[in-house]
Amino acid sequence: MNEATSSNGEGMNNEERLLELAKNKPEGISNEQIKQCMPNLLLEELAIIINKCLKNGSLELFKTKDKLLYKYKDSSKKNIVRGSDNEEKIVYKIIEEAGNKGIWIRDIRFKSNLNMTQLNKVLKSLETKKIIKAVKSVSASKKKVYMLYDLEADSSVTGGAWYQDQDFESEFVDVLSQQCHRYLRQKWDDANNMGGGPLLARNRSYATANDVHKFISELGISKVSLSVDDIESILYTVVLDNNAERIVASNGSFLYRAVNKFMSTPGLVKTTCGICPIANRCADTGLINPQAF
Repeated sequence: MNEATSSNGEGMNNEERLLELAKNKPEGISNEQIKQCMPNLLLEELAIIINKCLKNGSLELFKTKDKLLYKYKDSSKKNIVRGSDNEEKIVYKIIEEAGNKGIWIRDIRFKSNLNMTQLNKVLKSLETKKIIKAVKSVSASKKKVYMLYDLEADSSVTGGAWYQDQDFESEFVDVLSQQCHRYLRQKWDDANNMGGGPLLARNRSYATANDVHKFISELGISKVSLSVDDIESILYTVVLDNNAERIVASNGSFLYRAVNKFMSTPGLVKTTCGICPIANRCADTGLINPQAF
């Protein structure tokens, strides 16, 4: 039974059901998810309801890499600011518009036209009320950005899973890289042991980022929640290290496969003679000889 027809949704109209769905998905809900949960609702009716919710401010529209998401907007936030003075309302509005990427205090000051004494007082008041919060940015150690209290900071601010207290976790990334390569290598070995010919073994040895993400999650080596995109970025480093190859599948996603590293270059090849384009014409006598170089 889907969320729209659950016991919790009995007696609700379609608008209330939609808002309830959005509440249960704080990361945002897509059009496809709404249609899946409310299959009996016509597209025209759904469009009218969504537009109404966007207009009255109960839903907000966000755009990700490949889709649109609707997020529930808590009306109580409006009530909190309603009782504030004009300066707090102005600053709140500026910070709200910045979204989860936040805004620097210098930009707030420029947009609000408040002096630093006034602005610091307003920011402290809003922080005390837990309406906004200050988040340190990885781009500058002494730089803080302000955003609404209930928002999760964008990875461009926090650095994502690879940063802890603004420090890049290189050892953590190395461990993940090794485990990703280990999974691809094991899949490569299993594919070869199954037989069936080299082409079939090659096709069997490819893995998706979702496959590797599941493996890493089950290992439990990460204290933070890693997304498939995080694992995708680690897999790309494995490719750059020449430990794996990446191809594009028919659906547009990437597939990864472990490969054998090229043989290391012999030391002699790195010498001057080893890289000389006319070494085959070199002799003890004549214009091209070792002494000429």
